[in-house]
Amino acid sequence: MAPTNVGYSFKEAISHFFRNWTTSLGAVITIFLSLFIIGLFIMGSAMLNSVIGTVEDQVVINAFISDDADQADVQAFEAELKTWNNVKSVTYKDKDDALAEYTSKMSGNADATMSALDGQNPLPASFAIEMDDPSKVESTAQKLKKNADFQKIADDGDVNASVLYGQEEVSRLFQVTNYIRIAAVVLVGLLTFIAFIFINNTIRLSITARRREIAIMRLVGASNGFIRGPFITEGVLQAILGSLLSIGVLELLRNLMIPRLQESIGWMSFALPMQYYLVTYAALILVGVIIGLFGSAIAMRRYLRV
Repeated sequence: MAPTNVGYSFKEAISHFFRNWTTSLGAVITIFLSLFIIGLFIMGSAMLNSVIGTVEDQVVINAFISDDADQADVQAFEAELKTWNNVKSVTYKDKDDALAEYTSKMSGNADATMSALDGQNPLPASFAIEMDDPSKVESTAQKLKKNADFQKIADDGDVNASVLYGQEEVSRLFQVTNYIRIAAVVLVGLLTFIAFIFINNTIRLSITARRREIAIMRLVGASNGFIRGPFITEGVLQAILGSLLSIGVLELLRNLMIPRLQESIGWMSFALPMQYYLVTYAALILVGVIIGLFGSAIAMRRYLRV
């Protein structure tokens, strides 16, 4: 589109938009619904990923320590453990801490439990190890079991029994979360493709409804670029309006729903950085404009063939 034709194209696009407002409104609504569904699914996938991350972050390795272990060896190993790759934090729990934690979980049975123990504390001290990447829990646990310094202080000298992290449950957890992440990417891609087809067909119908107008312009000698300009501009205008409408509704839902979800399920994190939303909204506008641009251009080719 030549620069001198931009003003004319924009003016004609606005005129066409209001003159054929029912067709234009249909295109805008189609674009809005398509981009809204895509945006909703992208944001939902991101929130689900955040929730999955919250669950994964709760994966902790518990390394139990023998009652007979030398305290100097325990402290030395703790210092060494904190230098390991993938170790985010190490919390030492002595026997008293372990007993206090156990009795707190027993709620109403705490007194009976303490009475049954008769002043004895059978629980070992331990390290609670949190990881930077919980998905690597298996390799970190194996490294721990093979460590000679830990073998010296392991409870009952049995490293396999002294390193616990819910092996089977953790394995299933990461398997499921990986499937969910892959499915989310595939579905977003599929929705985008469907939206492109749907929006393209809507724009094509809009242009087809004005095929007589295009034919007249060709008869009076208008160039293809001159004819194409207003229609492409109108397609982009419809796409921008549809994408802005979808962003407005998504932002409204975000402000209404997320605080309520967070309040009702406090242990899960649904929070996403504002930059993520801004990037998502910008991407929706860009996708809408691209679809509007190419949809109009492709639809116009049929009527501009010599």
